[in-house]
Amino acid sequence: MTGTLILVRHGQSEWNLKNLFTGWRNPALTELGIEEARQTGQVLKRSGYDIDICFTSALKRAQHTLDLILEEMEIVNMTIVRNQALNERDYGDLSGLNKDDARARWGEEQVLIWRRSFDVQPPGGESLKDTAARTLPYYKAQIEPLVAAGQTVLVTAHGNSLRALVMAIEGLTPDEILKRELGTGEPIVYRIGADGALVEKVALAG
Repeated sequence: MTGTLILVRHGQSEWNLKNLFTGWRNPALTELGIEEARQTGQVLKRSGYDIDICFTSALKRAQHTLDLILEEMEIVNMTIVRNQALNERDYGDLSGLNKDDARARWGEEQVLIWRRSFDVQPPGGESLKDTAARTLPYYKAQIEPLVAAGQTVLVTAHGNSLRALVMAIEGLTPDEILKRELGTGEPIVYRIGADGALVEKVALAG
């Protein structure tokens, strides 16, 4: 028996557009972000997925993305579980800052270390390692058992919380996952076995 796990990073947010560190702040989707979410819903509908349950973060950009996907798939009365364990990495003191302004304040090299190292925290914030430490136990306890039981589970979340899942599912190293870019509104689909192990990464036709 295999189940299906669908991971979707939220559509473009207003702060993505403005090149701001977002973290746990709560900007809305842009018009492009709304369209990205709708396109994902259309792709999943054409691919014939029958969603059993959905998980999302406590942040509205991920929740809105999920709502739009379900609307395009013409799915109603869906069970949706919202939990901050799936929230984006907390950027602490960087949250709300333009990335160029952050470079001017702390230096390009330091900002690059905060953004692209696995275990270095920005001031007052989380590293990717910290993000994985809250996201993965939640996935293992709440999501993986459903997929392993043969269900189709849709998760809409954020670049770094999803990186933590991708790293575990695909068996990637910290260096490998740091190089993986997850596009806004782009679904990643896995078939997962009863033992929780990856069986296949599914390519979706646009």
